[in-house]
Amino acid sequence: MQEHRIFPRPAQKTRALRKSLPIAAAIGLAAIAAAAQSAPPLLPPRSGYNFPAKQTLTYAVDWRVFPAGTTVMHLQQDGDEERVSATGDTLGAINLIYRVSDRFQSSFNRRTGCSAGFAKQLQEGRRQVNTDLKFDYAQGKALLDEKNLVKGNSKHQEAPIGPCVTDLLSAIFYPAALTLTPVVSFRVPVADAMHTVAVTMKVEARETVRTPLGTYQTVRVQPTADAGVVKTRGNIWIWYTDDERHVPVQMRARLFWGTITFRLTAMEQK
Repeated sequence: MQEHRIFPRPAQKTRALRKSLPIAAAIGLAAIAAAAQSAPPLLPPRSGYNFPAKQTLTYAVDWRVFPAGTTVMHLQQDGDEERVSATGDTLGAINLIYRVSDRFQSSFNRRTGCSAGFAKQLQEGRRQVNTDLKFDYAQGKALLDEKNLVKGNSKHQEAPIGPCVTDLLSAIFYPAALTLTPVVSFRVPVADAMHTVAVTMKVEARETVRTPLGTYQTVRVQPTADAGVVKTRGNIWIWYTDDERHVPVQMRARLFWGTITFRLTAMEQK
């Protein structure tokens, strides 16, 4: 007889928490596995849209019904670039099971949406890994440098890349620059490590969403892909405000071991 469990086993909990909190930067929307040359072109931002000159978004992270952590995302204009940073930290009792303290950074061109690169510093349990991924469009290459701070080893890799891609973190904010109308879909080339894959963004419906910061009229978008992070994270949704700003006020990943939800608790122009 097949055993059914309401909660995952201890080993499953550890793996689940290790996989869940990095989604804060990456819910956004991500995927791996198709060849760069087969990925769709990145649509430029709609005419008249401007990314925030300065904005900080704070989210409460819940696992099932339990508080699990906090995520903070910051956007900052720097000339023609939009710089994005994100942090993901566990809190309370979750720290006793598996402590996570992750940092992410990316940047993209405000006129084209093309990402310049993506970096992350992961501290998850005993694991500590720093990764720096740069996109050299002139040479058509993605350049990856990674260092394991615990084992002391490093690696460098290069792979082909298309003429314009977005990255795991920037992909959360890139859809805000497009027209989000149910039930339209669009495809986005997302690069992570040594692969680029087409992620389909399905604008599913309009929906009222209640967060600790307030109630918002939103459009619900579901990223899907045939492989990579989007596929392995189960079902993912992002709720953007149904206005010109398209602020991501809620994000959710539903997996076999439970649901992780990010709800906006603060939005500041700083």
